Amino acid sequence: MQYIYLHGFASSPKSAKAQDIGDRFAKIQTKLKIPDLNAGDFSQLTITRQLTQVALEFPDDSLPVTLIGSSLGGLTSVYLGQKYPQVQRLVLLAPAFGFLSHWLPKLKDEELQRWQQEKHLMIYHYGERRSLPLSYNFVTDATQYKEKILQLPIPTLILHGKQDEVIPIVASRDFARSRPWVELVELDSDHGLGNVMEEIWQAICLFCQLH
Repeated sequence: MQYIYLHGFASSPKSAKAQDIGDRFAKIQTKLKIPDLNAGDFSQLTITRQLTQVALEFPDDSLPVTLIGSSLGGLTSVYLGQKYPQVQRLVLLAPAFGFLSHWLPKLKDEELQRWQQEKHLMIYHYGERRSLPLSYNFVTDATQYKEKILQLPIPTLILHGKQDEVIPIVASRDFARSRPWVELVELDSDHGLGNVMEEIWQAICLFCQLH
């Protein structure tokens, strides 16, 4: 089994969650790949680019893959599972279901208009600790991904904080409700999940049968 961790939007492989989970995998001597989804050019990030990039990380000997995805990385993981039979398990940490519907309303109308007109908007990048331009292609690309098509019964574990201020937990509840193969664990945490990493690790170990 190949394990791959997908970090969130405007984040990096150096994020607290990626580092924490990476360290825990190292302790049990199990390899965890953590690709940099910024791919050296955050400005041209799209969900489509992430899907293409991560698929190239899959082993070419049809070894099964477990994806662990955080936020937008979680959403990307579900689409990868839909497309590639190699993906046999999904662990989603505060997955960004309905990402545009939660994120775009937080932008002021004039910001959104300027983004459409000028084609780039400055976004604070937590991995880089500075603002970077993001192309409007990110939005146009994301609109083509419709979550109702995500119907492949892949064993899925969702871990989501009840106080999530970025992606409300109701997004995961709605996703899990109509998909009996999805197990949702609700945690007493926010979007960062920083205070429940031990609980998350125990849940991952149980779900993935890691020892």
